[in-house]
This record gives sequence, C-alpha cells and structure tokens, in this order.
Amino acid sequence: THCVSGCVCPHDQVLDGKGGCIAPEDCPCIHNGNSYSAGESIRVGCNNCTCRNRKWQCSEEPCLETCSVYGDGHYTTFDGKRFDFEGDCEYVLVQNYCGQQAMNQGTFRVITENIPCGTTGTTCSKSIKVFLGVSLVLSDGHSDVIQRTPGGKMPFQIRSMGIYLVVDTTVGLILMWDKKTSIFIKLSPSFQGDVCGLCGNYDGNGNNDFTTRSQSVVGNVLEFANSWKVSSSCPNANRTQDPCTANPYRKAWAQKQCSIITSEVFAKCHSQVEPNEYYQACVDDACACDT
Repeated sequence: THCVSGCVCPHDQVLDGKGGCIAPEDCPCIHNGNSYSAGESIRVGCNNCTCRNRKWQCSEEPCLETCSVYGDGHYTTFDGKRFDFEGDCEYVLVQNYCGQQAMNQGTFRVITENIPCGTTGTTCSKSIKVFLGVSLVLSDGHSDVIQRTPGGKMPFQIRSMGIYLVVDTTVGLILMWDKKTSIFIKLSPSFQGDVCGLCGNYDGNGNNDFTTRSQSVVGNVLEFANSWKVSSSCPNANRTQDPCTANPYRKAWAQKQCSIITSEVFAKCHSQVEPNEYYQACVDDACACDT
C-alpha cells in the first residue's frame, strides 16, 4: 500500500552512483577524488596506470626525482623535504663526490651562486655552474661553455622548452632553468643514496636530508646549508628577518597578488600540490624583492 525502500539492482549487479546498475567488475577506479571507468588510463609520475576490475594496474618504470630551487631561497630536496635558506655565497646543490669517495670517484657537480635580490638581505640564485668534465655556466639568461675537453664530445645537449632552458646530460642528470631564479634538477634513480649537497642524499627518506659535508645528519638548516659553501671565505648565513615585517607597506599587496595560488583558478591542482606553502613563499618573495 505504500512504497518500501529496498534493493534497486538485479542480482549480481551494483549501483553505479548515477542511477544505473552495472556488474561489479565494471566499477570505477578512484584517483584524487575522480572516478575512472574500466579500461581508462592515467599518467602518475612517469608511469601509466590502467583501471582493471576496480584496481589500478601501473607500469613500474623508475622515475627521475626532482630537486627544485626557486625564488628567494626556497628548496625542495629529491626526497621532498622543503626548507628556506638565504646565503650570499656559492653552494653545492648536488654532486656525487660524497663520503669515502669524495675526492676522485665523482662524475658531476652542480653549484648555485646566490646574490642579494632586495634590500632586506634576501638572496636569489644568480648563476648555476655545472661540472661534467667540462664546465657549463647558466647566467644572465644564457649558457656558456667555459672549459671544454680537447677534441672530446660534449656530455650534454641544450634545448629550449617554453620558458625553460633544458640541459640534457649523458650521465643521467637533467637541468631545467627558467633563465632567472628557478632551477629544477632531475636525477636518474641510479644515483639513489650516492649524492650529497643542498638537494639532499636521494635515498627516499626526507628525514636525513640535512646531511652536512662531513656526513653528519643535523637538525638545523643553517648548520646544514652553511656546510655546503664552496668557499670558506664567505660568511656563514644567519637567519634573516621576515621580509613582510621589514617591508610592511608591501604586505597587503603581496597577499593580494599571491592569493591566485589558493583561489579557484588553481582549484584542480590543490589535491595534487599543497598550495599554502607556495602561497607563503610567494608572499615572502613579493615582500622581499623590492629593488
């Protein structure tokens, strides 16, 4: 005499969430809150994943990990540890001259030269030096080969990709430089655990990335980063004051400009990338770079 709620799908079928009934094996797979039907593929990192029988089946190619340095001293290591460091000197970003074989076994070294880029003591990366048997310097928007191997083949290729200058090397190292203050270093998995510098040791564990030049793990970012100075004559960096406190008149403008990162414009990215850290870095840089 009146409606009674009950099962709505025939035996052996399930609701698809859209008012229809499907076989259980046709249920979707979920990734980052989105549904994908059976047979659909997505790209995760450097691997392809296909939805089969409600589960993702992914290829297992080893992916290159990335270390990034951008803006006013913002670093993310190969193992995903983030830190800020402002030092006015040259620093080793990554090298494979580490530990026992420090002196003679390595094949590459990447150095960043940081210079002041505002009136409050903040620093930005000015030039990148790459040593691979030959010396390559990325500075002032272009690249220069400083030292060549006589008659030898160049161990790298340089190409443009959008706003980036890309250096592909033969040793499993790729650099992407925006010709200004950002550098992204991609490294082959064959170097896992064998590198050192401000980019960390690439062993899959971010907790021990603050390993100093003398191979001790420390908790203090200044002690860690100062140990990777190229020249001992540079002064050690000390913690600089918050740029928005130093330039309070810029703070409201900086927050307004940077709010695009946390806005609807980038909403689709927010499940993949934590926006607040990039927003805070943007505000700091917008307050700091006042020249």
